Amino acid sequence: MRIKSLTARVLLLTTIWSTVALVVIGLLISTLYRKSAERGFQDLLRAQLYNVINSVTIGDQGALSGSPQLGDLRFAQPKTGWYWVVEPLGTYTAPPLVSPSLGSVSIPVPSVLEAPFDKNYERYYQVTDASGNRIQVAETEVVLDTDGRAARFRVTGNVDVVEDDVRNFSHSLYLALAGFGVGSLIVNALAILYGLKPLDKARAALERIRAGESEQLKGEFPREILRLANEVNALIDSNRRIVERARMQVGNLAHSLKTPIAVLLNEARVLERSHGDLVRSQAEAMQGQVQSYLNRARIAAQRESVLARTDAEPAMERLVRVMRRLNVDKEFELTVAPPHLAVAMEQQDLEEVVGNLLENAARFASTKVRLSVAEAPGELKGAEGSGRRHWVELVVEDDGPGLEPDQIREALKRGKRLDESKPGTGLGLSIVTEISNEYQGRLELSRGEWQGLKARLILPGITKDVA
Repeated sequence: MRIKSLTARVLLLTTIWSTVALVVIGLLISTLYRKSAERGFQDLLRAQLYNVINSVTIGDQGALSGSPQLGDLRFAQPKTGWYWVVEPLGTYTAPPLVSPSLGSVSIPVPSVLEAPFDKNYERYYQVTDASGNRIQVAETEVVLDTDGRAARFRVTGNVDVVEDDVRNFSHSLYLALAGFGVGSLIVNALAILYGLKPLDKARAALERIRAGESEQLKGEFPREILRLANEVNALIDSNRRIVERARMQVGNLAHSLKTPIAVLLNEARVLERSHGDLVRSQAEAMQGQVQSYLNRARIAAQRESVLARTDAEPAMERLVRVMRRLNVDKEFELTVAPPHLAVAMEQQDLEEVVGNLLENAARFASTKVRLSVAEAPGELKGAEGSGRRHWVELVVEDDGPGLEPDQIREALKRGKRLDESKPGTGLGLSIVTEISNEYQGRLELSRGEWQGLKARLILPGITKDVA
């Protein structure tokens, strides 16, 4: 699953890194502490071993004598795993000396091949005593007198002491690292949120531009974002200049063609009826075609502009007011909900498409026409650019005869007029379709509630949510 939030990405990466790093550090410290504890345990046994050696001698009767005091009560308690043993070697025979903790139990002794002596003639190995204790043994052999009589000295310690020590240390270590990790993640999260806060300011500034409340990114931004803000402002200025230049060129072209077309229309009136009608119809078609392509060129230059915005309610009220004056015998209804809807179109384009639909509805309506504007329900499937998150639905209905499905297909063709008795060029619906398509919207025709024609126009809207 792809994570789209920059904050979530950074937090996830820092969490993973911190977790891995703390686990590795915890294992490393625990391992080092274990080695240190084992080394200290072995040094303790070695020291105890030489304490026993220094405390044992051969008495007058040739017996081993001595009572080592190692300062540890565990050597006096049975089955603790802490023992010392002194055994005669070779031809020297005498009863062995053992610690009170060992009693009559013997300690398993591996062969020299299994546990060889080191250069100091000492060896260390682990065995299990009769009580089930896992013990570490420190062993050496020492000549006790000038007659060459020798003894084997062994001191043992319970390995569980080391294991408990390491376990307690590791538990405390992991708790400390876990607390440190959680604290670090909280600090990292706060630092990331604070560091990314300027991006929220930039987003809010872009939202104001999209809502038509501002024309540039304004605000104090850090150095890393300031260049981006400057580039965005430069892009907006460039886009505005392109739109203005396109408008100027469209105006110039429209002005240059207006007079020749008007001359053709005037001349058509003085010609013979058959020739005049032909010239007039072709001139009107040419006028419609020129206007259509000029509109398309202008819209193509500005449709990606974030500055295109028209408030729906005042524009629709103005159109309905004009239609009421032109059609005093028809009743016009207007509904805009919610009242603050805005359409991402230039005002003249919005008025042209809705005006064409109202004009057609008034031409064929019997008594009434209804225009309703609302937010489109949900994300629209099938509309071009369905990635937009906000759409506006404009519906124009009349109580006229309506159209059948095959007639609807014919009506959308450029220049096609289904009723020659009504005035018009047949370009209105095709112009509406082209303009709405240029803004990534669409036009749908069907039969409405009043059994007349229902024109449903889907257009991009303006929303505060620009995340």
